[in-house]
Amino acid sequence: MSHRRLVASATIVAAGISLIPGLAHAADPESGKVLGVSKPDLDSAIRARTTTFDSPADRSVKVPAAGKGKAAGTPTASEANPNLAVALQAATFQAKSLRLDMDVTSTVTPVLIDINWGDGSADKANTNGSNSVTTEHVYSEVGTYTVKVTVTDTINQTSAENSVTVTTEGSDFTPYDPTRLLDTRDGTGAPKAKVAPYTSARVKVGGYAAIPAGVTAVALNITVTNTKSGGHITAFAEGTNRPTTSNLNYEPGQTVPNLVIVPVGANGYVDLYNGGWESVDLIADVTGYFTQSAASGYTAISPDRFVDTRTGLGTLKGQVAGYGTFSTQIAGTRGVPAGAKAVALNVTVTNPRSDGHLTVFPTGKAATTASNLNFSTGQTIANSVIVPVGTDGRISIRNGGWNPADVIVDVVGYYSTDSVSAYLPFDPERVRDTRESKKPLPGRYYTALGLGEGYPHTKAFVLNTTVTNPKGAGFLAVAPDPNTIADYNNGTDIDVPIPTSSNLNFTANKTVPNLVQAGRGDTGVIDFFNWSDANIDLVIDIFGIYMDN
Repeated sequence: MSHRRLVASATIVAAGISLIPGLAHAADPESGKVLGVSKPDLDSAIRARTTTFDSPADRSVKVPAAGKGKAAGTPTASEANPNLAVALQAATFQAKSLRLDMDVTSTVTPVLIDINWGDGSADKANTNGSNSVTTEHVYSEVGTYTVKVTVTDTINQTSAENSVTVTTEGSDFTPYDPTRLLDTRDGTGAPKAKVAPYTSARVKVGGYAAIPAGVTAVALNITVTNTKSGGHITAFAEGTNRPTTSNLNYEPGQTVPNLVIVPVGANGYVDLYNGGWESVDLIADVTGYFTQSAASGYTAISPDRFVDTRTGLGTLKGQVAGYGTFSTQIAGTRGVPAGAKAVALNVTVTNPRSDGHLTVFPTGKAATTASNLNFSTGQTIANSVIVPVGTDGRISIRNGGWNPADVIVDVVGYYSTDSVSAYLPFDPERVRDTRESKKPLPGRYYTALGLGEGYPHTKAFVLNTTVTNPKGAGFLAVAPDPNTIADYNNGTDIDVPIPTSSNLNFTANKTVPNLVQAGRGDTGVIDFFNWSDANIDLVIDIFGIYMDN
């Protein structure tokens, strides 16, 4: 297994934090070595997202066959092939794929099978007499389709048809103006009271205002505040088993936000479980939702810095004033198309001169009470954000603190009607926990996970990364790897480039989570870099994937 050295220059800034020029980082990455590589088994999680739809043979209806009609002197249909029928079983899998099993009942005679997939496309197959035929189809869009199958006895010119209605497994995204759904401090969406330990707060999503019933998943920014002890919050669909994974961890006196993409229960609710031993306040802000109908798909891009107030990138150079707002162009530039409906970001605040919060919202709208990122004086902290794009292709960011702060914005992907990748959520699965192996990730090292190997149609991953037990300050960077797992195992791996953005910042002895929407890259291998001088424990949970089939 090869070890690679990565080199970058450093710039010393206020408070003794050293940064890669242009990056909001709390350490100077000088070198990087791969600590370990692995290929987590996601097969069972992906296979579990399969639904079957049946239409038995007795639903078949005899219809006149296309053509010139029965040949003179041949038996009538009821005499020649009285039991002609077809039973259908359809199974949806992955995001937009369908497997169709057709059990034909017929006398021993050539049978033509015509398949209308319900999306304007059709296929043909042939068999002889009673037989089973299986085929597959990939829809270009998620949605509900009626598949019609016609079987024709080509000798006796009689036909029977049957149909089955299917809904694809994947979901598309619809952005929603940032809106507060829950605030236990003032009684928004729930009684005005802290959430007791080992209990859940309910968040109504499906059927709330303009959000339709039947949503499959939702993008929520969850914030825990007024904490008196340590603990964690787990978001999950109401009516399902609570997973063993967590979405955000907190300590006494902390206010901690984290973006989650979480399935919604059949009743339209999401549960937020307080895994601490004392009561906490919870806040949940919605920025979009997923449905099994055509809307916006996702396109991952290589993380790209669009805004850095320290250098004047994307806005004026200089800190954002207290209670100040700035706007920046997102759509129609630097790989994000003009038709983008929403954008996936990693937003970082650094050098804040007071406590406060950031609110990210579409330009042309007023800033809402929803917040995306809470910070304290002098803190460098990041959070993932999904936000609608204004009609002019811009987004706005408001500094809710009373003193200036620097703001950095990295774009990691976008949602548009032309994007082909749909979201496939599954039961959260822990794919790495260095605490279990008792082998923390050393400073200047990275670990490589083959999350997309074996699934070339996977385009991005929804992950929750948590750094815990850090022995010093630093940052975590997540980026695609140019190597395959086989390259590492065979010693044929090539140099890994230095990441150009960070995903979360940490300080000594503090636990920090952040959602990561990681693009697949060319190999499906994703690297997790510890850019610090000290060991960290790293926990990685996967919540779903974006697929184009």
